[in-house]
Order: sequence, then structure tokens, then C-alpha cells
Amino acid sequence: MDRPQPSSPILLFDSGVGGLSVLAALREVLPQAPVIYAADIAGLPYGTKTEAEVAARVCGLLGRMAERFHPRLICIACNTASTIALGMVREVLEIPIVGTVPAIKPAAAITRSGTIGLLGTEATVRQRYVDDLEARFGNGHVLLRQAAPGLVEAAEAKLRGAPADPAAIAQSVAALRGQPGGEAIDTVVLACTHFPLLRDELAAELGAGVTLVDGAEGIARRIAALTEGQAFARDRADRAITTGSIEDFRALAPAFARHGIGDLAAF
Repeated sequence: MDRPQPSSPILLFDSGVGGLSVLAALREVLPQAPVIYAADIAGLPYGTKTEAEVAARVCGLLGRMAERFHPRLICIACNTASTIALGMVREVLEIPIVGTVPAIKPAAAITRSGTIGLLGTEATVRQRYVDDLEARFGNGHVLLRQAAPGLVEAAEAKLRGAPADPAAIAQSVAALRGQPGGEAIDTVVLACTHFPLLRDELAAELGAGVTLVDGAEGIARRIAALTEGQAFARDRADRAITTGSIEDFRALAPAFARHGIGDLAAF
């Protein structure tokens, strides 16, 4: 692959705004990097779709975005899309692709009780990919998985200035805790990039003594390693694009502005 132009962006792709948790971590290690944030809001939510639907949609969109924007690297800042389509996207595109996977390895390293909870979308929690991560990095600990689709909507609402639905928070935590052995959980993996946006609410509901773990910092470090030695220069403001309604997308302008993005457009 030829060395990228300094203005060639890093493309962060998510089904919605959950990837902002990854962008925040990326800004810490590569503040000078030009970024395009791509939100497939027309396809939201991914968690209720079939694996075939997610794979076809993600591969198709990223192919078109790569042709249009010529990114130096693509980060699939979505656990569901990564666990389903990461391998396929890497086969199709000849640029570095960084995925987002549940942070089971760091959770296994810090649990004291040996019981780890995992909150994700319906599609993520059932993936063989997660089975493999548990087998490789779980250190024999108990991993209790819980689908929490309501948290995606709660996070999206929060970024639009509405209160996060407390019932969705309470229901998700109760379902996780209600599993056999759930009372022993002392570490919870946030296996959807939307969920760290609800960190305060989840921490309050889970109670003291429970550590929340997500993969954003590790993803940022991986992007930094893959782009080490490359030149960065912006020839325009960082931007966010959406497959959905641009009018609705503009309601998220304050959230994007907090991350240095002021240019919102339709894809």
C-alpha cells in the first residue's frame, strides 16, 4: 500500500453515535489526525438484524465510503458489526481495518470474584467470535452475557439531550444480575460502543465494587500503532456523515462539537 497523503482521514464507522466513545480515546493519542465519522443511522439498530443483513450492509457501505473518502484506515467502531463482518471487510478492502471486540481479556485480568458480566446487543452476545474470545482470554472465569438492546436507544437519546431511560438501565442490569451466579459479578464488559456513553448511569445501577470495562483505549492504541510514522494534516474540518435524515442528524451537533466535529452531512 502506498504511503497515505497527510490529509487522508481515519474513518470511524458505527451504526449510530456509539463510536464517539472510540473517537474520544482516539483524540487522546492522535489529536492531529483528520477524522471522518460515519453513522449508519438508517441501518440502526444492528443488534436485531441477522448476520447476513449486517454483513451485507457493512461491507457495501464501507466499500462505497472507501472509494469516496480514500481513508488511510477504517475503524469499525461497533462490536456487532465487527464480530460479524470484520473478516469480510478485510478481504474486500486493501487498507488497514481495525475492529472492536468485547474487552474480555482486560476484564479477566482484573476480576476478583471470577464472575464477569457482559452487556451487548442481541447479535453480539450470540456470536461464535465471543465464544472464542472467552475460550482464549477468559482465564477460566465465569462469563455471563446479557443482551441489552434498550441501552442503544438510551445512549442515542442521551446524546440528543434527552434523559437516558432509567427503566432501560434498570432492566438491563436486573436481567444480568438475575442470571444464576449473577450476584457475584464484580466486573462488567460494555460490549457495545454505545454503552460507555451510559457509564455513569450503569455504574450507579450496578453499585459500588463493580468495575466497568470497554475497549476504546485499546482500539485507539491499535490505530496509533498502525499509523505510526505517518504524516497528518487537515485540509478541511473534521466531519460526520450519516445514511439517515440529515435533519435528525443535526440534533446531534452539540455532541459532535464536543469531539471537534462541526461539519455534518448526508452520505
